[in-house]
Amino acid sequence: MPIQSGTHLGPYEIISAIGAGGMGGSLPRGSVEEQMSTGLNYAAFVAITALLTASSALAHHSHAMFDTTKQVTLVGTVKELQWMNPHCWLQVLVPDPNHPEAAPVEWGVEMDSPLAMFRRGWRPDTLKPGDKITVVVNPLRDGQTGGQVVSVTGPDGKPIGRAAVAER
Repeated sequence: MPIQSGTHLGPYEIISAIGAGGMGGSLPRGSVEEQMSTGLNYAAFVAITALLTASSALAHHSHAMFDTTKQVTLVGTVKELQWMNPHCWLQVLVPDPNHPEAAPVEWGVEMDSPLAMFRRGWRPDTLKPGDKITVVVNPLRDGQTGGQVVSVTGPDGKPIGRAAVAER
C-alpha cells in the first residue's frame, strides 16, 4: 500500500512520495509557527552556548600587568595557599624591615594552574599557614602589593618545585 502525501506517521507528515517528481520527504508535525519556534529555540541555545564558552576563554588575562623586567624578593609568612583554577594564589604576610612594629603587608602572589603546579612538584599542602618563606616575584606594574611567582624557598631553605619553563 503506497503512502500518500499528507499521511501522518508518528510525529512526521509525509509531504511527497519517492518518484513523484522528487526524492520524497517528511516534516515534523505542527504548524509553521511551531517549527519556527523550535528552530529559534535551537538557534538561541547555540548562541548562548557559544557566548558562555567564549567568555571563559576571554576571562583568562594576559601577563602584561606584571613587570617581568623587575624582581622583588619577599621574606614573610604564609597566610594561605589557594589551590584553585584558573590560578593558584599564595598570600604572604611581609613585615616592613624599616618599621618592624607595623602590621605586615599582605602580598598576593599569582601562580600557575593547579595542574601545572602539580607537574612542577607542588601539592595543595606544600605550604601551610605560618610557614616562613622567601618568594621572588615579578611585581605588579601599578605598584600594588602583588606579583607573579618566579621562585619560592621553603622554611627549610630549599627551593620548592621546579622552575616554570619560559612560556610567555
